[in-house]
Amino acid sequence: MSTGRSATRMGPAELVQAAAMARRFYLEGKSKIQIAEEFGVSRFKVARVLETALERDLVRIEIRVPAELDAERSDALRARYGLRHAVVVESPADAEADTPDPENLGEVAADLLGELVTEGDVLGLAWGRSTIHMAAALHRLPPCTVVQLTGVYDAGTAERGSVEAVRRAAAVSGGEAHPIYAPMLLPDTATADALRGQTGIARAFEYFDKVTVACVSIGSWEAGISTVYDMLTEKERAHYENLGAAAEMSAHLFDAEGRRIGRDLGERCITVEADRLRRIPEVVAIAGGRRKAEAIGAVLRSGLVTSLVTDTAAADYLLAETTPAAHPALDRADPDGV
Repeated sequence: MSTGRSATRMGPAELVQAAAMARRFYLEGKSKIQIAEEFGVSRFKVARVLETALERDLVRIEIRVPAELDAERSDALRARYGLRHAVVVESPADAEADTPDPENLGEVAADLLGELVTEGDVLGLAWGRSTIHMAAALHRLPPCTVVQLTGVYDAGTAERGSVEAVRRAAAVSGGEAHPIYAPMLLPDTATADALRGQTGIARAFEYFDKVTVACVSIGSWEAGISTVYDMLTEKERAHYENLGAAAEMSAHLFDAEGRRIGRDLGERCITVEADRLRRIPEVVAIAGGRRKAEAIGAVLRSGLVTSLVTDTAAADYLLAETTPAAHPALDRADPDGV
Protein backbone atom coordinates (compact mmCIF):
# COMPACT_ATOMS: atom_id res chain seq x y z
CA MET A 1 0.00 0.00 0.00
CA SER A 2 3.02 2.26 0.13
CA THR A 3 3.31 5.09 -2.39
CA GLY A 4 6.83 6.23 -1.48
CA ARG A 5 8.53 8.43 1.05
CA SER A 6 8.27 12.20 1.39
CA ALA A 7 11.39 14.24 2.07
CA THR A 8 9.65 16.27 4.78
CA ARG A 9 10.14 14.85 8.24
CA MET A 10 7.06 14.18 10.38
CA GLY A 11 7.02 15.26 14.02
CA PRO A 12 6.25 12.79 16.83
CA ALA A 13 2.66 13.98 17.38
CA GLU A 14 1.96 13.70 13.63
CA LEU A 15 3.39 10.18 13.59
CA VAL A 16 1.34 9.06 16.59
CA GLN A 17 -1.88 10.62 15.29
CA ALA A 18 -1.36 9.27 11.77
CA ALA A 19 -0.75 5.78 13.19
CA ALA A 20 -3.89 5.94 15.34
CA MET A 21 -6.11 7.19 12.52
CA ALA A 22 -4.69 4.66 10.08
CA ARG A 23 -5.34 1.86 12.56
CA ARG A 24 -8.99 2.98 12.89
CA PHE A 25 -9.43 3.24 9.11
CA TYR A 26 -7.46 0.29 7.74
CA LEU A 27 -7.66 -2.26 10.55
CA GLU A 28 -10.86 -1.41 12.43
CA GLY A 29 -12.93 -0.39 9.41
CA LYS A 30 -14.11 2.94 10.82
CA SER A 31 -15.27 5.67 8.47
CA LYS A 32 -13.51 9.03 8.13
CA ILE A 33 -16.52 10.71 9.73
CA GLN A 34 -16.31 8.38 12.76
CA ILE A 35 -12.58 9.02 13.07
CA ALA A 36 -13.13 12.78 12.77
CA GLU A 37 -15.67 12.68 15.61
CA GLU A 38 -13.34 10.65 17.84
CA PHE A 39 -10.35 12.94 17.36
CA GLY A 40 -12.33 16.19 17.28
CA VAL A 41 -11.18 17.28 13.80
CA SER A 42 -12.80 17.63 10.39
CA ARG A 43 -13.17 14.64 8.05
CA PHE A 44 -11.04 16.59 5.57
CA LYS A 45 -8.16 16.61 8.04
CA VAL A 46 -8.63 12.85 8.55
CA ALA A 47 -8.40 12.37 4.79
CA ARG A 48 -5.18 14.43 4.66
CA VAL A 49 -3.65 12.49 7.54
CA LEU A 50 -4.49 9.14 5.93
CA GLU A 51 -3.06 10.30 2.62
CA THR A 52 0.10 11.46 4.38
CA ALA A 53 0.35 8.11 6.19
CA LEU A 54 0.51 6.42 2.80
CA GLU A 55 2.97 8.93 1.37
CA ARG A 56 5.32 8.66 4.35
CA ASP A 57 5.32 4.83 4.23
CA LEU A 58 3.56 4.52 7.59
CA VAL A 59 0.92 2.22 6.13
CA ARG A 60 1.65 -1.11 4.48
CA ILE A 61 0.05 -4.14 6.08
CA GLU A 62 0.82 -2.93 9.59
CA ILE A 63 1.04 0.52 11.18
CA ARG A 64 4.65 1.64 11.58
CA VAL A 65 6.24 4.40 13.66
CA PRO A 66 9.87 4.79 14.77
CA ALA A 67 10.90 2.15 17.30
CA GLU A 68 11.41 4.64 20.13
CA LEU A 69 7.76 5.79 19.97
CA ASP A 70 5.05 3.58 21.45
CA ALA A 71 2.04 4.40 19.29
CA GLU A 72 -0.46 2.19 21.12
CA ARG A 73 0.35 3.58 24.56
CA SER A 74 0.40 7.11 23.12
CA ASP A 75 -3.07 6.75 21.65
CA ALA A 76 -4.45 5.10 24.79
CA LEU A 77 -3.01 7.83 27.02
CA ARG A 78 -4.37 10.60 24.78
CA ALA A 79 -7.87 9.11 24.85
CA ARG A 80 -7.89 8.33 28.58
CA TYR A 81 -6.83 11.79 29.70
CA GLY A 82 -8.49 13.82 26.94
CA LEU A 83 -5.18 15.22 25.70
CA ARG A 84 -4.56 16.84 22.35
CA HIS A 85 -1.23 15.03 21.96
CA ALA A 86 0.37 12.26 23.99
CA VAL A 87 3.76 10.94 22.91
CA VAL A 88 5.11 7.94 24.80
CA VAL A 89 8.79 7.13 24.39
CA GLU A 90 10.37 3.79 25.24
CA SER A 91 12.13 4.02 28.60
CA PRO A 92 15.89 3.54 28.12
CA ALA A 93 16.87 -0.09 28.76
CA ASP A 94 19.79 0.97 30.95
CA ALA A 95 17.80 3.50 33.02
CA GLU A 96 17.21 2.86 36.73
CA ALA A 97 13.61 2.00 37.57
CA ASP A 98 13.13 5.18 39.59
CA THR A 99 15.03 7.55 37.27
CA PRO A 100 12.85 10.60 36.51
CA ASP A 101 12.76 12.33 33.12
CA PRO A 102 15.00 10.22 30.86
CA GLU A 103 16.99 12.55 28.60
CA ASN A 104 15.45 11.10 25.44
CA LEU A 105 12.20 12.84 26.44
CA GLY A 106 13.85 16.19 25.73
CA GLU A 107 14.86 15.10 22.25
CA VAL A 108 11.35 13.95 21.35
CA ALA A 109 9.82 17.07 22.93
CA ALA A 110 12.12 19.22 20.79
CA ASP A 111 10.75 17.52 17.67
CA LEU A 112 7.21 17.99 18.97
CA LEU A 113 7.72 21.72 19.50
CA GLY A 114 9.13 21.99 15.99
CA GLU A 115 5.85 20.49 14.83
CA LEU A 116 3.45 22.48 17.06
CA VAL A 117 4.97 25.96 16.89
CA THR A 118 4.07 28.03 13.84
CA GLU A 119 5.46 31.30 12.55
CA GLY A 120 4.42 34.24 14.71
CA ASP A 121 3.64 32.15 17.81
CA VAL A 122 4.81 33.10 21.29
CA LEU A 123 6.57 30.16 22.95
CA GLY A 124 6.74 30.08 26.75
CA LEU A 125 9.35 28.00 28.60
CA ALA A 126 9.08 27.24 32.32
CA TRP A 127 12.02 26.16 34.48
CA GLY A 128 12.76 22.46 34.60
CA ARG A 129 15.54 20.01 33.78
CA SER A 130 13.41 18.41 31.08
CA THR A 131 12.71 21.75 29.37
CA ILE A 132 16.40 22.59 29.52
CA HIS A 133 17.21 19.24 27.83
CA MET A 134 14.49 19.98 25.27
CA ALA A 135 15.94 23.40 24.43
CA ALA A 136 19.43 21.92 24.03
CA ALA A 137 18.04 19.39 21.52
CA LEU A 138 16.16 21.94 19.38
CA HIS A 139 17.25 21.94 15.75
CA ARG A 140 14.25 23.50 14.02
CA LEU A 141 11.68 26.06 15.07
CA PRO A 142 9.65 28.53 12.99
CA PRO A 143 10.24 32.25 13.64
CA CYS A 144 8.62 33.00 17.00
CA THR A 145 9.02 35.01 20.19
CA VAL A 146 10.31 33.06 23.20
CA VAL A 147 9.48 34.13 26.75
CA GLN A 148 10.52 32.68 30.09
CA LEU A 149 7.53 31.72 32.26
CA THR A 150 9.25 31.30 35.63
CA GLY A 151 12.19 32.66 37.53
CA VAL A 152 15.29 30.53 37.87
CA TYR A 153 16.06 27.91 40.50
CA ASP A 154 19.31 29.67 41.33
CA ALA A 155 20.07 33.07 39.82
CA GLY A 156 23.75 32.14 39.89
CA THR A 157 23.18 29.31 37.40
CA ALA A 158 20.96 31.25 34.98
CA GLU A 159 23.46 30.92 32.15
CA ARG A 160 23.16 27.11 32.32
CA GLY A 161 19.45 26.96 33.06
CA SER A 162 16.17 28.48 31.95
CA VAL A 163 17.67 31.77 30.76
CA GLU A 164 19.98 29.89 28.44
CA ALA A 165 17.07 27.66 27.33
CA VAL A 166 15.10 30.74 26.27
CA ARG A 167 18.11 32.14 24.44
CA ARG A 168 18.75 28.81 22.72
CA ALA A 169 15.14 28.49 21.51
CA ALA A 170 15.13 32.09 20.28
CA ALA A 171 18.43 31.55 18.44
CA VAL A 172 17.05 28.47 16.67
CA SER A 173 13.86 30.28 15.69
CA GLY A 174 15.47 33.61 14.88
CA GLY A 175 12.94 35.38 17.10
CA GLU A 176 13.08 37.64 20.15
CA ALA A 177 14.04 36.32 23.58
CA HIS A 178 12.50 37.60 26.81
CA PRO A 179 14.32 35.97 29.74
CA ILE A 180 13.66 36.59 33.43
CA TYR A 181 16.74 37.38 35.52
CA ALA A 182 15.25 36.64 38.94
CA PRO A 183 14.95 33.74 41.38
CA MET A 184 11.78 31.66 41.20
CA LEU A 185 11.09 31.79 44.96
CA LEU A 186 11.44 34.93 47.08
CA PRO A 187 11.42 35.21 50.89
CA ASP A 188 8.17 37.19 51.02
CA THR A 189 5.36 38.65 48.90
CA ALA A 190 6.67 42.22 49.08
CA THR A 191 10.02 41.25 47.55
CA ALA A 192 8.27 39.26 44.81
CA ASP A 193 5.96 42.20 44.03
CA ALA A 194 8.93 44.56 43.82
CA LEU A 195 10.75 42.28 41.37
CA ARG A 196 7.65 41.88 39.20
CA GLY A 197 7.66 45.65 38.77
CA GLN A 198 11.22 45.80 37.43
CA THR A 199 11.37 46.75 33.75
CA GLY A 200 12.83 43.54 32.28
CA ILE A 201 10.64 41.22 34.34
CA ALA A 202 7.50 43.31 33.73
CA ARG A 203 8.21 43.17 29.99
CA ALA A 204 8.36 39.37 30.09
CA PHE A 205 5.13 39.24 32.11
CA GLU A 206 3.41 41.34 29.43
CA TYR A 207 3.92 38.45 27.01
CA PHE A 208 2.24 35.86 29.25
CA ASP A 209 -1.22 36.58 27.82
CA LYS A 210 0.18 36.25 24.30
CA VAL A 211 1.74 32.80 24.76
CA THR A 212 0.28 30.28 22.31
CA VAL A 213 2.47 27.27 23.13
CA ALA A 214 4.00 26.59 26.54
CA CYS A 215 6.47 23.95 27.67
CA VAL A 216 6.48 22.94 31.35
CA SER A 217 7.99 20.35 33.66
CA ILE A 218 6.36 18.38 36.48
CA GLY A 219 7.89 17.50 39.82
CA SER A 220 6.77 15.03 42.47
CA TRP A 221 6.77 16.33 46.04
CA GLU A 222 10.12 15.03 47.20
CA ALA A 223 13.74 16.10 47.45
CA GLY A 224 15.62 16.29 44.17
CA ILE A 225 12.45 15.85 42.08
CA SER A 226 10.70 19.14 42.86
CA THR A 227 12.50 22.45 42.52
CA VAL A 228 10.10 24.15 44.91
CA TYR A 229 10.49 21.38 47.51
CA ASP A 230 14.26 21.84 47.42
CA MET A 231 13.97 25.61 47.94
CA LEU A 232 11.68 25.50 50.98
CA THR A 233 12.53 25.10 54.66
CA GLU A 234 11.66 21.91 56.54
CA LYS A 235 8.82 23.75 58.29
CA GLU A 236 7.39 24.98 54.99
CA ARG A 237 7.63 21.52 53.42
CA ALA A 238 5.76 20.02 56.37
CA HIS A 239 3.06 22.69 56.01
CA TYR A 240 2.40 21.90 52.34
CA GLU A 241 2.62 18.16 52.96
CA ASN A 242 -0.16 18.57 55.53
CA LEU A 243 -2.21 20.27 52.81
CA GLY A 244 -1.74 17.18 50.65
CA ALA A 245 0.98 18.33 48.23
CA ALA A 246 1.61 15.60 45.65
CA ALA A 247 2.93 17.47 42.62
CA GLU A 248 4.44 20.74 41.51
CA MET A 249 4.44 22.51 38.16
CA SER A 250 5.86 25.98 37.56
CA ALA A 251 5.80 26.66 41.33
CA HIS A 252 2.10 25.70 41.59
CA LEU A 253 1.23 22.87 43.99
CA PHE A 254 -1.42 20.19 43.49
CA ASP A 255 -2.88 17.43 45.61
CA ALA A 256 -3.39 13.90 44.29
CA GLU A 257 -6.76 14.83 42.79
CA GLY A 258 -5.31 17.72 40.81
CA ARG A 259 -6.66 20.47 43.06
CA ARG A 260 -4.42 23.49 43.55
CA ILE A 261 -3.19 23.99 47.10
CA GLY A 262 -0.84 26.42 48.82
CA ARG A 263 -1.85 29.43 46.77
CA ASP A 264 0.08 31.63 49.21
CA LEU A 265 3.28 30.12 47.83
CA GLY A 266 2.51 31.51 44.38
CA GLU A 267 2.45 35.02 45.78
CA ARG A 268 6.14 34.61 46.66
CA CYS A 269 7.11 33.19 43.28
CA ILE A 270 8.08 34.70 39.96
CA THR A 271 5.97 32.53 37.70
CA VAL A 272 3.09 32.50 35.24
CA GLU A 273 -0.25 32.36 37.07
CA ALA A 274 -2.28 29.16 36.85
CA ASP A 275 -5.24 31.03 35.31
CA ARG A 276 -3.01 32.30 32.53
CA LEU A 277 -1.66 28.79 31.93
CA ARG A 278 -5.23 27.57 31.57
CA ARG A 279 -5.85 30.11 28.79
CA ILE A 280 -2.82 29.07 26.73
CA PRO A 281 -4.05 27.01 23.74
CA GLU A 282 -1.26 24.41 23.97
CA VAL A 283 0.56 23.49 27.20
CA VAL A 284 3.04 20.65 26.72
CA ALA A 285 4.35 18.87 29.82
CA ILE A 286 7.58 16.88 29.66
CA ALA A 287 7.89 14.36 32.48
CA GLY A 288 8.54 10.66 32.83
CA GLY A 289 9.78 7.83 35.00
CA ARG A 290 7.82 5.73 37.49
CA ARG A 291 9.01 7.99 40.30
CA LYS A 292 7.10 10.92 38.77
CA ALA A 293 4.08 8.97 37.53
CA GLU A 294 1.72 9.86 40.39
CA ALA A 295 2.67 13.55 40.14
CA ILE A 296 2.05 13.50 36.39
CA GLY A 297 -1.41 12.04 36.99
CA ALA A 298 -2.19 14.76 39.54
CA VAL A 299 -1.22 17.55 37.15
CA LEU A 300 -3.16 15.97 34.28
CA ARG A 301 -6.24 15.98 36.51
CA SER A 302 -5.78 19.72 37.12
CA GLY A 303 -6.74 20.42 33.50
CA LEU A 304 -3.81 22.79 32.95
CA VAL A 305 -1.92 20.53 30.53
CA THR A 306 -3.16 19.78 27.00
CA SER A 307 -0.30 17.56 25.76
CA LEU A 308 2.26 15.24 27.33
CA VAL A 309 5.63 13.75 26.42
CA THR A 310 6.42 10.85 28.73
CA ASP A 311 7.92 7.37 28.80
CA THR A 312 6.55 3.84 29.02
CA ALA A 313 7.33 3.54 32.75
CA ALA A 314 5.06 6.49 33.60
CA ALA A 315 2.51 5.65 30.91
CA ASP A 316 1.89 2.16 32.29
CA TYR A 317 1.07 3.62 35.71
CA LEU A 318 -1.15 6.35 34.24
CA LEU A 319 -3.09 3.89 32.10
CA ALA A 320 -3.74 1.68 35.12
CA GLU A 321 -5.14 4.52 37.23
CA THR A 322 -8.86 4.44 37.99
CA THR A 323 -9.41 8.11 38.92
CA PRO A 324 -11.18 10.04 36.13
CA ALA A 325 -9.12 12.82 34.61
CA ALA A 326 -9.90 16.29 33.31
CA HIS A 327 -10.13 16.72 29.54
CA PRO A 328 -8.24 20.00 29.01
CA ALA A 329 -7.85 19.80 25.24
CA LEU A 330 -11.62 19.62 24.79
CA ASP A 331 -12.04 22.97 26.56
CA ARG A 332 -9.59 24.90 24.38
CA ALA A 333 -9.69 25.85 20.73
CA ASP A 334 -7.68 23.67 18.37
CA PRO A 335 -4.69 25.83 17.35
CA ASP A 336 -4.92 24.34 13.83
CA GLY A 337 -8.47 25.67 13.55
CA VAL A 338 -9.82 22.36 12.19
